[in-house]
Amino acid sequence: MRYAVVIEKSGSGYSAYVPDLAGCVATGRTRPTVIRRIREAIALHIQGMRDDGLRVPRPRTRAEYIDAA
Repeated sequence: MRYAVVIEKSGSGYSAYVPDLAGCVATGRTRPTVIRRIREAIALHIQGMRDDGLRVPRPRTRAEYIDAA
């Protein structure tokens, strides 16, 4: 499965979250770090849901870049 991830610049680095996996977040000082951490967070989040007998949601969120006029 391929999930959309939102990465945002913050005052101290970067944060990331997965809209289709509520509560799945990560932070890091650099973009590569936050990408690595969100990848790990997704794997742990999904494994935790499976361990708890919960249904893992299928990816539904899509992202597009729109040029401003």
